[in-house]
Amino acid sequence: MKTSAFVYPWDVVGDPDAARRIADLGVQQVTLAAAYHSTRALTPRHPRHRIVTAEHASVLYPVDEQRWEGRELTPYAAGDWAPGDAYGEAADALAGAGLDVHTWVVLAHNSRLGAQFPATSVVNAYGDRYPWAPCIAQAATRTYLVDLAAEAAARPGAGGTELESLGWYGLAHLHAHDKTGGVGLGEAGQYLMSLCFCPDCRDGYAQHGLDADELARQVRGALEPVWRGEAADDGWGSVEKLLGETTANATRAYRDATARSLQEAAVAAVRAAAPAGFQVLLHADPVSYHCGANVGVDPAHILTVADGVVVPCTGGAALIGPFAAQGAGDERVIAANLTVVRGMGGSPDTLAADLRAARDLGANQVRLYHAGLASDADLAAVTGALAHL
Repeated sequence: MKTSAFVYPWDVVGDPDAARRIADLGVQQVTLAAAYHSTRALTPRHPRHRIVTAEHASVLYPVDEQRWEGRELTPYAAGDWAPGDAYGEAADALAGAGLDVHTWVVLAHNSRLGAQFPATSVVNAYGDRYPWAPCIAQAATRTYLVDLAAEAAARPGAGGTELESLGWYGLAHLHAHDKTGGVGLGEAGQYLMSLCFCPDCRDGYAQHGLDADELARQVRGALEPVWRGEAADDGWGSVEKLLGETTANATRAYRDATARSLQEAAVAAVRAAAPAGFQVLLHADPVSYHCGANVGVDPAHILTVADGVVVPCTGGAALIGPFAAQGAGDERVIAANLTVVRGMGGSPDTLAADLRAARDLGANQVRLYHAGLASDADLAAVTGALAHL
């Protein structure tokens, strides 16, 4: 099972020991951020700093100015957390340590874009905007995301890419000092609070036989028992009960089709920009109405579009099953993504057992989150587990 560790450029740049330390874990590959959202990250071993604050979503390399000339929506350059070609400098060091380097590209998750261009954001049924969540139905936003995917993914020397948040982003997001957990929304509430009502989505609903104003009214009504803490939740079944089966499935048909077409376009653009044999993976969830970094997909569809998927498996590998059931075998990558940072809910001490469980369910590769954030003790546990893989 090929194993890759996630890494930020700032974990490597300025630390002459970082690349060798990561290689000594026993991984064959790194998934190195080339375009990333805002974050505050610990760097527990870096000789010059301990905390890196990435103030906004940015690309971590110099953009192609000709590609973006004259356009309103363009990538944001990083500040002093990743100056110049931080990605390229880190990639060179990691490759020099014998590691394959693949890019890690975050797409429809960008608070800076939403702040500068509010009309690009998802708008919920109450009229609230989600500035961290670009609406993927909007033509200009889709063009921006497709071009960003192509540029950020196909960095010089990279053997492949992992595209994160290439689909609908919704309510669920740790936004600044997040205080949205006071009411348990469940899957149904998350879906309803993630439906977008921007002008483009209103037109989209109309094409599926729905009146947007009436749909928004239905959504607000359906959420009333959720706010009172009274709503039982059984996933999609609850959405159908709350909205009515016909209405619920029409919203899902519109959103699924919108996400699919964006994914197809972005993957095609990456392949057109990259050399032959370049691997394109999506961070994915096998339930198509789910939103977030691991975008909801139809496993049968996405495995005909991309070269594979990276699937969240921290706490259990059950989500591997729907992808493995498509009979992908060795032709498509099904990578189990396991958090190995104790302080972030990971279990490095059970990594060997978690790897076996994921493999038994059909995983053929592994991703470890995150080599830069983990403590020395976490990394030692990873090294021990991989030695017995």
